[in-house]
Amino acid sequence: MLYDLTQTVLLLVTGLFPIINPPASAFMVLSLVPHATQAERNDLARRITFNSFVILLASLSIGAYVLSFFGISIPVLRVAGGLIIGMTGWSLLQKPSDEPTDDHSQALQADTRGESLASKAFYPLTLPLTVGPGSIAVAIALGTGSPKEGPSAGHIIGVALALVILCASIYICMRYVSTTERLLGTVGTQVAMRLFAFVIFCIGVQLCWSGLSQLLASVH
Repeated sequence: MLYDLTQTVLLLVTGLFPIINPPASAFMVLSLVPHATQAERNDLARRITFNSFVILLASLSIGAYVLSFFGISIPVLRVAGGLIIGMTGWSLLQKPSDEPTDDHSQALQADTRGESLASKAFYPLTLPLTVGPGSIAVAIALGTGSPKEGPSAGHIIGVALALVILCASIYICMRYVSTTERLLGTVGTQVAMRLFAFVIFCIGVQLCWSGLSQLLASVH
């Protein structure tokens, strides 16, 4: 049991953490909600963490069955997700620097902004920026590699523990990204967000090309 638990935890965490990349995801979320208050960011961190947990759990457990039911292949998933991620990264690269707003206008827009942030918590802040098609594809692949004799108790506990570790890292990065923002300063934060936007754009292009390459290879 201990062997199954350790193997499952290491496999899922090492396989998914680099793709999810919580620090980069936190900066991307920050760039999309620059005027959010600390309380609003804390609420977003909780929502995004919960959404990420649900998506990862569903991908690991029933993701392959859902794709098979709708006739969607992994390459098509990668192409579609890559296009969305690429467009998001491009729009962030083209986004002008935020202009200062006065306290009165911020107060008038507080309620509307709160509703807007809540609606963005799942799309695009969780999907595809935090847990995107790449993470879903990897989770589905790892889920289909479960023991052939059926999931053992160690395997199930390992999956739960790995999800807790991954989601805890997402929450911590989302929760304390404003502290990093203060340490970097305004200019440093803008530079970091532009760099991460470019990285996100490149990830989208790479993901799209990976899917296209598989589709083209299947034609021959």
